[in-house]
Amino acid sequence: MSALDGESPKLTCPPRRLGSGHAMAAADRSAEVGGLDHRASIPMAGTRMSGTVVWLRRTTLAVGLLGVLALTAWGGFEAAIASMPPPPLQSADEVSVTVVDRKDRLLRAFTTADGRWRLPATHDSVDQRYLSILLAFEDGRFYEHGGVDVLALGRAALQMIMNGRIVSGASTLTMQTARLLDQRHQRTLHGKLFQILRAVQLERRLTKREILDLYLRLAPFGGNIEGVRAASLAYFGKEPARLSVAEAALLVALPQSPEARRPDRFAKNARAARNRVLDRALEAGVITAPERDRALAETVPSARREFPMLAPHLAEAEVAAFPKRTLHRLTIDRDRQSALQALVSERAALLGQRLSAALLAVDHTTGEIIAHVGSPGYLDANRFGSIDMTGALRSPGSTLKPIVYGLSFERGIAHPETLIEDRPSRFGSYRPENFDESYQGTVTIRDALGSSLNVPAVKVLDRLGPDLLIGRLRRAGVEPVLPDEAKPSLAIALGGLGITLHDLAGLYASLAEGGRHVELSHRLGESAQKRLTGRIADDQKKSLLSPVASWYITDILKDAPAPDNVRGGRIAYKTGTSYGYRDAFAVGYDGRYTIAVWAGRPDGASTPGLVGRTAAAPILFDAFSRIAVKREPLPRPPAGTLRVGGAELPPNLKRFSLLALSDNAVAEFRRDPLAISFPPDRSEVEILAGTDPDPLPLKAEGGALPLTWLIDGKPIKSPPHRRDAQWQPGGPGFVKVSVVDAEGRVDRVTVRLRD
Repeated sequence: MSALDGESPKLTCPPRRLGSGHAMAAADRSAEVGGLDHRASIPMAGTRMSGTVVWLRRTTLAVGLLGVLALTAWGGFEAAIASMPPPPLQSADEVSVTVVDRKDRLLRAFTTADGRWRLPATHDSVDQRYLSILLAFEDGRFYEHGGVDVLALGRAALQMIMNGRIVSGASTLTMQTARLLDQRHQRTLHGKLFQILRAVQLERRLTKREILDLYLRLAPFGGNIEGVRAASLAYFGKEPARLSVAEAALLVALPQSPEARRPDRFAKNARAARNRVLDRALEAGVITAPERDRALAETVPSARREFPMLAPHLAEAEVAAFPKRTLHRLTIDRDRQSALQALVSERAALLGQRLSAALLAVDHTTGEIIAHVGSPGYLDANRFGSIDMTGALRSPGSTLKPIVYGLSFERGIAHPETLIEDRPSRFGSYRPENFDESYQGTVTIRDALGSSLNVPAVKVLDRLGPDLLIGRLRRAGVEPVLPDEAKPSLAIALGGLGITLHDLAGLYASLAEGGRHVELSHRLGESAQKRLTGRIADDQKKSLLSPVASWYITDILKDAPAPDNVRGGRIAYKTGTSYGYRDAFAVGYDGRYTIAVWAGRPDGASTPGLVGRTAAAPILFDAFSRIAVKREPLPRPPAGTLRVGGAELPPNLKRFSLLALSDNAVAEFRRDPLAISFPPDRSEVEILAGTDPDPLPLKAEGGALPLTWLIDGKPIKSPPHRRDAQWQPGGPGFVKVSVVDAEGRVDRVTVRLRD
């Protein structure tokens, strides 16, 4: 159809592909035709969706990268810890050797091999207020972190960045402990990283309390003081179990800068550091404002104190006996040891410049030594203070007389009320004299022992024989030493042998226990262990005396008058003075305790006027008043005790010398004792050289005929009714000559024959 016909003309060219711009134009036109405008919504929604996706993708990538870095860092951290050697915990085991009493109280401590005072301490042995202040000042989150306080570390790093210097530290107690264990204190980044690694390692191996114990043991406090216990003893003179707030704060402050804050050198610095700790403790609510104010008013110690030195001789001997032990527990009671140590020191000063003294106190019910004082002062060179005089061999004087009489009671040849003669007597060449060179005539054995008369004691021992006394001492665990290895003689009744104060205390402890053997011990637990192992039965075989004989002795000794100007108390005691006024002794006991005292010069020099009653007995009585407020009663008489007067005794016990008499009682009673007059004891007799030496004359005095002569224990031919005889020696050498009379009395001498 043509145009004239009114129809639209047809396109003859093909349509073109529209681009995006054309499409957008077409869309716009279409929107306009429809009356709507979507340009503000459709294109903007597509743009926002694309940005969110991009952000999420980038965030995920960043988190992933951080995670990878964190895992890598953690792996490196773990690898670093795994590659580290184990913490040197063994270095913390190198502590001072300590000796403690029966209640674990310190008696003496010794420095470590490198000269440091490092005493063991634990969290439960120190004042808990001190621990609270320590944690508040050093590590408030100690029980929360794993060795490193991340919050404190971040705070310290931020403060350093902002201020350009270190403002606060981030070291935890665990990190400080790690540094102390490794003994390295490097402020470099590498050094701090090593502390962090070691701290985490410690936290994984130990509990929090174990780490705290290590710090309490190793923390430095100036000089050669390490550990809170050593510091408390050095600066306050006491254990850290009970501290004032000011003392606790000072102990918290010192390890921060131990040398610059040493109280004995820089008291002003120490005080300022302590006060800063108090302020921090107040801020943390650990202490109150009034407590802080009182603590601020306390002075700071300006000198170090001496470490305890109680029972130093015993402690030193114990450490020497067991050198590998770091803790030694003794039976000593610290309070009594301290009191008696001070007593001996005071009394020795009154005795004289070079005179010394020693003391042993024993609980004889157990045998445990509760006080051991070896000298007035361990460091007193004028009195040879380093020598333990409780173990020195000394002549005991008259202190063995009770055992001599006890043997006669046990043998049934005497009783406390038996009469005995105190008159000048001669036993061969031996003529004993009383201390005051006077004689009292006829006395009871009770009076003879109570007055410590010499002649009656020698008479009794002459009847018993010296060997019996020596044998009984050995059975009781005492090994007496005779001069120049001589044979026992009658002189041992008056102290003619050597024993120690320790042995003497054991003998009297046995008397106090009814004669049963009491083995002294100073190691805690030995007595109980002995009972568990059944060794008590063995003690019965080692008894010193029978119960009845022991009670007789106690009954006599309890009435001995107390020295002048001392506080009395019912104790059984005996004094002794050695020949030449070299040693003074006093030994006594009540129902529970036995105390032995010695006074004299350690070098054995004579001291005129030194006697047991005035030098040693006052110390003995004062010692009893210091170890117990009330005396324990003495034992009651055992079964079989004969408590009668002299007139009621059996005839054979009325007079000591009437035992086994002949018909003429009075004449026999007055007869001189049997004694060898020639040869004298310990003499040298010259014999002519040759195959047939001259006979040796033998002469005796006193005794009841007939006499029997023995050479080295073998009888020889002799006239039965004469007091002299002859013996043909076989040649030079030592011989023992004995004579026995009709009543069994014996005298002996030892002679050296030389050509």
